[in-house]
Amino acid sequence: MTTVHIGCGAGFANDRPDAALALANDLAARDGRRFLFFELLAERTLAEAQLRRLANPDSGYASRLFDFLEPVLETCLAAGIPIITNGGAANPSAAARRLRQQLQGGRFACARIACVLGDDLLDSRDAVQRWLPESLDGEVVSVNVYTGADGIVQALDEGADIVLCGRVADPSLAVGPLRHAFGWQAEDWDRIALATAVGHLLECCTQVSGGYFAHPGLKNVPDLANVGCPIARIEADGRVTIGKAAGTGGCVTERTVKEQLLYEVHDPAAYLTPDVTMDLSQARVRQVGPDLVEVEGVRGHPRPAELKGLIGLRGNWFAEAEISYAGPGALARAALARDVLLQRCARLAPQLTPWIDLIGVASLFNDARGQWLQQRLANAQDPQDVRLRISFVDRDKALLENLLLDAESLYTNGPAGGGGVRRHLTESLGTASFFIPRTAVQQQVEWF
Repeated sequence: MTTVHIGCGAGFANDRPDAALALANDLAARDGRRFLFFELLAERTLAEAQLRRLANPDSGYASRLFDFLEPVLETCLAAGIPIITNGGAANPSAAARRLRQQLQGGRFACARIACVLGDDLLDSRDAVQRWLPESLDGEVVSVNVYTGADGIVQALDEGADIVLCGRVADPSLAVGPLRHAFGWQAEDWDRIALATAVGHLLECCTQVSGGYFAHPGLKNVPDLANVGCPIARIEADGRVTIGKAAGTGGCVTERTVKEQLLYEVHDPAAYLTPDVTMDLSQARVRQVGPDLVEVEGVRGHPRPAELKGLIGLRGNWFAEAEISYAGPGALARAALARDVLLQRCARLAPQLTPWIDLIGVASLFNDARGQWLQQRLANAQDPQDVRLRISFVDRDKALLENLLLDAESLYTNGPAGGGGVRRHLTESLGTASFFIPRTAVQQQVEWF
């Protein structure tokens, strides 16, 4: 096998399912081995999935997993394109059972479904307690470890058509297919680093093909509303070219690739993953055609002895309320509403410090103490519309509900012309990280 094509159809849990159809059609038209993966997990996504699993043993996979799978399933199975995803989240087995039921009696009833398990340590946390933080702020609802590509390789080697994983690291979704297709050894560090670079470039899906990139006048992106999913072409000799699905919007340029290559990388010379320590310090990118960029110079070093784990915590609630002021003097009235809320909160909940933004004046750059907002109030021009937002985090749900109702009372007890109140109260999931020896974590492959 000399050429492998890998496409990514989603970069997070609520990405666009329709974009993956053009990707699947493009892959089906190509020669060589083809793989499609969906990256559907984030840190709090997994904790939320564990809560759903605890409430219902048939739930706990990514909430939109089947929105992504169903449009491309027939195309991929017919063309022999394996699908790999970490959308199994907290319950890959439940997702596999549902998928098997859907396939029964149809054209692809014999499709082979594999689950890669072993990352979930919630039920065995007593055995790994010595590696967990001593004190945690909240009830533990999930304990998962970022695992590597070994289980994916095993599943594909044994003929899997669909591989449903839990918390494998994002780049491993590409490392697995490349190790399988080319027979690369797990300790061939330069090749595994190359495969990891492919996974890292694709894992956020359209970010490498123009999404999260556009800045009109500085970085223009054509047809952003139809930005296409990325495809990597990998040759057996290690040449990598990044492109995108045919007939889609967006662009793949040196700049989009450079931005994604460095995205969320703490140390370009030593990016730690479960599969390899990746060195991007000598990486080079070069435009080789329209929407085609070649990547080279990635080096690898031995993988870390430890794996990163993530603990999901519950116990807090997040509350927020908003109200708008418009027209002449909008800013002065919003500032007065802020003063009223600060006084009311000091009376009703003196132990809490509310976060208050004036959207349109100070929000993204604001701080918990409101110092940035105070500076802006002293110098801001008088905008014609301002939206006040107040928020709290606390364990006392009833208290937060009362504070939100008090904020709504600005309708009749606050400055003139307030309107458009919105109140929202939801559980706030927290996270804590830890490190565990990789020898303490064992992946398993189960078939459905």
